[in-house]
Amino acid sequence: MSILSPMTEPLTIWCNPLISEAARQLLITGARPHRLIFPPITTYNLHAGPPDPALLEADVVFGQPDPATVMTSQTVRWIHLTSAGYARYDRPHFRAALAARGVILTNSSQVYAEPCAEHLLAFMLANARQLPFTSRVQLTERSWPTEPLRVASRLLIGQTVVLLGFGAIARRLVELLQPFAMKIVAIRSRRSGNEGVQIILEDELEGALAEADHVVNTLPEKDETAKFVHAARFQAMKPGAIFYNVGRGSTVDQEALLAALESERLGAAYLDVTAPEPLPPDHPLWTARGCYITPHTAGGHSDEHERFVRHFLDNLRRFVEGERLLDRIM
Repeated sequence: MSILSPMTEPLTIWCNPLISEAARQLLITGARPHRLIFPPITTYNLHAGPPDPALLEADVVFGQPDPATVMTSQTVRWIHLTSAGYARYDRPHFRAALAARGVILTNSSQVYAEPCAEHLLAFMLANARQLPFTSRVQLTERSWPTEPLRVASRLLIGQTVVLLGFGAIARRLVELLQPFAMKIVAIRSRRSGNEGVQIILEDELEGALAEADHVVNTLPEKDETAKFVHAARFQAMKPGAIFYNVGRGSTVDQEALLAALESERLGAAYLDVTAPEPLPPDHPLWTARGCYITPHTAGGHSDEHERFVRHFLDNLRRFVEGERLLDRIM
């Protein structure tokens, strides 16, 4: 369904993502005949770029723009973020400013769904097959604890997973878990009826946590998700449950997480995100029993830059032709 009028004049596109040379050339070639503006300072996905007056000339913004500069622009019609997260732009005054001018905001959720879901599956399989323990034995004891490891190993088949959030990452994880015949329950703010898994609302969560072998958090950073996983919810979890977080560190009470690990309420925690980030070297989560951390790399893959450039170029074509944009936030 068309939502925009097709465009005939070339657009001015302001681009500040920190990308590989191959991705930059892909962008330059794929965006023709449009005019590209590259500011002197580019930025990684997790940080907004500095103010740049050149942005005020742009029709389209691609990357991680300074929110205040975007709000003063009278020309920007569409902003496409290179990240899945958009917390710094999810503010009432920013939304109001964009809505008043009819500016579209999209992100790159589809780009990161696959790697993050695979990262979660890797976490789950590593835990089930006791890979962290065997790696530690290899590096330290160099012993051969066959029987304890065989007894401690688990099968994913038939286990129960509770998904905190049901966005692109969670939906892709559901697809990857299909061969394991697991029971999957997901929490959402509302039911649509076509999710393909059992959907629960927040007031049903504690009961679901009591049955979960795996609790997977993919929640984004928002005011309403701050410390969503708190002490009472860790206490509600099935003893020995495994907790995973590839959402945002702010959605979990870090002290409560540490306490749940130390008390052995949790069997283990696999974290790709923490609060704060980077996690300080002396933070107790580094040495907590059963805590395994990757440094916010779940979304990473060797052609990450090329993939989010292609995603933008696909949306650029849609924007020019007046089609519905992918990953639209507002």
